[in-house]
Order: sequence, then structure tokens, then C-alpha cells
Amino acid sequence: MATLKDVAEKSGVTATTVSRVINNKGYISEETRKKVRAVMEEMNYQPNELARSLSKQYTNTIGVIVPHISHPFFAKLINDLEAAAAEKKYKILLCNSNEQPEKETEYLDMFVSNRVAGIILCSKYVKAEKFRSLHIPIINIEREDHMAAMTIQGDNYNGGRMAAKHLIECGCKNLLHFGGVIGKHMPADQRAYGFTEVCKQAGVKCTVLQSDESVYDSMNYHAYIKSGLEKNKEVDGIFASSDLIAAQVIQICTAMGVRIPEQVKLVGFDDVMIAELTTPTITTIHLPIKEMSVMSIECIDKRLRGEMIPSNISLPVKLIKREST
Repeated sequence: MATLKDVAEKSGVTATTVSRVINNKGYISEETRKKVRAVMEEMNYQPNELARSLSKQYTNTIGVIVPHISHPFFAKLINDLEAAAAEKKYKILLCNSNEQPEKETEYLDMFVSNRVAGIILCSKYVKAEKFRSLHIPIINIEREDHMAAMTIQGDNYNGGRMAAKHLIECGCKNLLHFGGVIGKHMPADQRAYGFTEVCKQAGVKCTVLQSDESVYDSMNYHAYIKSGLEKNKEVDGIFASSDLIAAQVIQICTAMGVRIPEQVKLVGFDDVMIAELTTPTITTIHLPIKEMSVMSIECIDKRLRGEMIPSNISLPVKLIKREST
């Protein structure tokens, strides 16, 4: 098995130069960089990650905790995070907590013992205050936490406002919002606040319904949606706080003989793949998931290089009109 010294000798450079090429540090001419990379490939040289982590105090791994890997939003987020990490030569260590606080604590301990370069949290229950002293960059995505960590969110409040304005412009007079979880406070709650504010300003009737935690955890909203529609038969416009819920609204409306968009117009949130797979396709609020992912990885990388990063970033959202309105 080739060693760093072997690569240096065959490349005609010092071992220090090879090390700089591997770690992308210091000035190296592009010609030298290409030559060393070519020799590494020819000799099938694989850098010793353990040795590199000991010298840097961290590995090239970023820990990620999500509450559900099967939810369309988190599935897309994970995919985009992995792609963004690969661009920066990082690997992802993914953990699915299933909303279990004890699992999340275990995962955080595992991240520390594995000397991760940074941590990305997407789950409600993680309490990471005790990790401040370890100086590991921590990024929150679509979650609130009163700790020394960066938070990246979409503009949920304005997203709710956009949904209400669009439905009202489509002629809706009696609106219903499916979103939020009883007893849980999340950034997504801002969608309901923006939605109801516009309805009040326009003098349009608006009803907001929240699900219980078991519905949120199961991701099966059928009974919740059916109950809401049966109790609000006059509804002609619906705003669902996710495309997952919006897709199930279409299923329940079809079963009840309610036609979308002829009788009820529908707006979702997230703009994930499912929004384009339903019949009708779903008008939705586009959440910039890819941009959030890229920014998360870039901010961890900047922190590791000693650069300053903002404590809170809110990215703009936009309405994507499809067949449901």
C-alpha cells in the first residue's frame, strides 16, 4: 500500500507539499496540484483519515440529526446536504431520531466521540447547550434554539402571507389552514401567523386547525383532514403547512367528492417532489431547501477556518402556481 512518502518521491515534491494538496492548505501551483493528484490516483493512495483528524482535531465528517428520513421535506434536505457536503470534501453521518429525545442525546455524544467537523440539527428536542464548550460548529435548520448556534430558516411568515393572498385573489371567501402541532412550537408556526394576519386584514373568514403529536409523528393526516372538512363544509380554500399534508387533502377531498380546484382551491408548502406527482399538481410555497443545505455546509466550513458567520439567516420563499388553484 502506497504511503504519503511514496507519493512525494514519485511526484518529485516534498511530503509537506503532498500533505498540503490533500488538506487543500497553503499555496500550491495548479500544475503541482494536478501532478500530485495524478500520482495519488495512479498509486491508489488513500489518505489516512484518522491521522488527518488527529492533526486537525476533527474528521471530515458532519453529523446530521433529522426527526424523520421518510418525510418528503427531510428526504430532499438529506439529499441536498449530502451533495453540498461532497462539494466541500465532507461526508455525512446521518442519524434518524424518530422524535426520541434520548436517541438524539446519544447521537450527539456519538458525534463528539467521532470528532465530527460540525453538527446540523433539524429536530425539535435536541438540547445542545452542553456542547458549546467543545467549539463544534452547530447549525440549526428550521428549528429554534436559544443557544450559541447558527439558525437557517425559510421566511415562513411571508410564506403564510403569500398563501393567503393567493387564495383570496383566486376568489376564496372561507379559508382553512391545516398546520402546526398542539403543544409544540416550531418555526413553521409562523406560516399560520402570516396566513391569519392577511385573512383578518382582508375580512376573510379563516380557521386554523392543529394536529396532535401522534398524527405528526405518523405522518398520516387522513382522519385529521376529514374531520376538519366535515366540520367546515363551507370552506373554499385550504392552506396546508406542508406538501405532504396537501397531498393527503387531495386524497380526502377525492374520497368525499370535493373537486380541486373547482370547489376548493389548495396551497401547500415546501415545494418537494410530491407536489408535482399528485392529480391535480399542488400550488405551493417554495422553500429554498437546496440553498439552505449549501449554506449550512459553507457556514461549518467557514467556522472551521476561523471566519465569522451570522447567528440567524432567513431565506426568501416564493409561490409556485400549479393545478390545485
